Amino acid sequence: MYILHKFNKRYLSVNLDPVLACNLRCKMCYFTDKDYVKKLKGQFKQEELERVAEVVFPRALKLQVGCGTEPTLYKRLPELIALGKRNKVPYISLTTNANLLTEDSIEDLVKAGLNEFTISLHGVTKKTYESFMGKGDYEKFQNALNLLGKYKKKYDFKVRVNYTFNKDNFYELEDFFDNFNPESMDFLQIRPIRKIGNTEYNNFDISSLVEDYPKVMKKIEGTCKSNKITLLAPNSILSSKKVNEASFIYDYTFCYVSPISFWKDGFNWREETFNDFSKRIGWGKLLLANVFKSKKEFTETSGRLDYEVNFN
Repeated sequence: MYILHKFNKRYLSVNLDPVLACNLRCKMCYFTDKDYVKKLKGQFKQEELERVAEVVFPRALKLQVGCGTEPTLYKRLPELIALGKRNKVPYISLTTNANLLTEDSIEDLVKAGLNEFTISLHGVTKKTYESFMGKGDYEKFQNALNLLGKYKKKYDFKVRVNYTFNKDNFYELEDFFDNFNPESMDFLQIRPIRKIGNTEYNNFDISSLVEDYPKVMKKIEGTCKSNKITLLAPNSILSSKKVNEASFIYDYTFCYVSPISFWKDGFNWREETFNDFSKRIGWGKLLLANVFKSKKEFTETSGRLDYEVNFN
């Protein structure tokens, strides 16, 4: 990474929220924390996004649009995707709850250069889905997923479904493919609940699922294999003994950008270049110093889940 930085190469994952708003109120999300939501206001103007692109897109290996808010509320979303492609970002992904996706918007985004839709999901049945995804519409979600399956036959892009589970929606996973068309997705990621704020749903104890977890995953894995879906799921729903070594570089590649935040504190991105700010904070020296750190030093700061990836 030090060498990539010194030679002005790409190594960042730019995670961009163009608008700080959401159309849903999912119970496991901080948008149910009224005090926190009060701080989440604003959206980028087009000229501001062009400046963002100028500053960090040339350093981006990946552009993730939608990181904690709902990007489909941003009216000029296709222009943002096209801006990423004009700056030759190799891979662009969009994270969305899918409730606002339509035939036209899907096609516009794919034509603009979007490589992947990442769809958030917190329930398999209509009752659970609409309970956990406050203001969410189960039929709209189903329709959007089916439309993605339709356009996957026409355009080259991927669909990833992220299912966040807790003890109250876990066992529905056994019926996942009875409710959702496997031909509509390329990846299925199973993620245990994590505390991300003062959320409405606050039961984070999933220890009762330990015994049944492997059995449920095995059933899903079989369907994924037969439909060539890549399944990503933790080896254990509790703390994994195996260290996820990919997480060592997280703090050095993750670049979050929103109307109220830009990568590191003190970055005057409207006037400074990425290189100017990096030099000012000694970023290159920090990357060089990491060359001499022991694996144990990185391990002690690593708290990321270790996922088992079943490629098909």
